[in-house]
Amino acid sequence: MSLPPFLSVSALAVRHGFFTREGGVSTGAFAALNGSLGGEDARANVLENRARAARALGADPAMMVGLTQVHGAAVARVETVWAPGAGPAADAMVTARAGIALAIVTADCAPVLFADTKAGVIGAAHAGWRGALAGVLEATVAAMVALGAAPSRIGAAIGPCIAKRSYEVGADLRAAVLGQDAANARFFAPGRDAAHWQFDLPGLCAARLAAAGTATVALPASDTVTEAARFFSHRRRTLAGGGPIGHQLSVIVL
Repeated sequence: MSLPPFLSVSALAVRHGFFTREGGVSTGAFAALNGSLGGEDARANVLENRARAARALGADPAMMVGLTQVHGAAVARVETVWAPGAGPAADAMVTARAGIALAIVTADCAPVLFADTKAGVIGAAHAGWRGALAGVLEATVAAMVALGAAPSRIGAAIGPCIAKRSYEVGADLRAAVLGQDAANARFFAPGRDAAHWQFDLPGLCAARLAAAGTATVALPASDTVTEAARFFSHRRRTLAGGGPIGHQLSVIVL
């Protein structure tokens, strides 16, 4: 059995992978490496996909944990593993326990992986625009610090997500982002008319990570919306008229 491909970055000197939709067993709209247990895909297929991702990183599938992601800023501290699908309602998690694999699922939102190798602390976060504004990235850094990490040693990597050229937004989202900080205007470019803008989600995440004092921030080179053969995308599915959708896995393990 071949193992699924993944992307990695030098900013994280621990085992990690931003997985694509390739290399799994799911079919139809979920083809092939769907990592989400919260959709309509067969549970057995998702569990096999997650196991393949774990093995690709040299991790024990039984030691992989996920969350019930809710677009907020809560961070779970992982001391022991829980059953697949039984994760707490949170959008980030941290651990200092060797062997535990932290898994985030996304389909346009930004997956962010963190590591302080000296302290032996890792983290993983799901950051859509709501979570980013709520402070999920800063909360992840703070939770890592509580386990002995130092911001000046934390490497952070933003995985494949929706790119600015693909993220058209309206006045309501722009107002929410600017309402927190007028300087956030730099993350918007003119859209197709006066009522629309192109929003730079990875840029916002990178700026917030830098402001939190992380040592390095790696940005994605991929756009989940335009690369249909490689990535699931909520925006692409919506533009096509809806229907079921899969989610990418992003995983980090000590």
